Amino acid sequence: MTVVPGSLEWILLAYRLPREPSTPRIAVWRKLGRLGVAKLGDGLVALPADARTQEQLEWIADEVVAGGGEATLWKSRATSAWAERELVAKMAEAIEAEYGTVIATAEVAGADGAVRPQTVARLCRDLRRISKRDYFPPPSRDKAHRVVEALASERVGT
Repeated sequence: MTVVPGSLEWILLAYRLPREPSTPRIAVWRKLGRLGVAKLGDGLVALPADARTQEQLEWIADEVVAGGGEATLWKSRATSAWAERELVAKMAEAIEAEYGTVIATAEVAGADGAVRPQTVARLCRDLRRISKRDYFPPPSRDKAHRVVEALASERVGT
């Protein structure tokens, strides 16, 4: 995906949680990871701004406050073309690696001959989970879907 620098609007979450108890901090960290945020600094994360990502970060901000912390949401545009390209590339590379794992797992499963339905189901779940964080689709996305679909049809054919 070609991104024109400064054309993307980002939603930023600046947050701080107390060290103890650690449970709220860990819960927030895990939720941010599932969203695929870009970590810009300590307690500062970003996502491309749209209604869905804004709502999700609003929920997390509420959770931070409920956990005794502080949270602020911001909308922003990068003023540096280099910084925006780096941020987009970093997010795309993380997703690229996850698609690569799905592709490798599907290829190994297909080479074994006996494709287990649990394997196909797990790979389909993995693709759904990854696609929720796939803000800048890398080229491997289509290949991952093709390989898993082929594996599923191979399973159906047996």
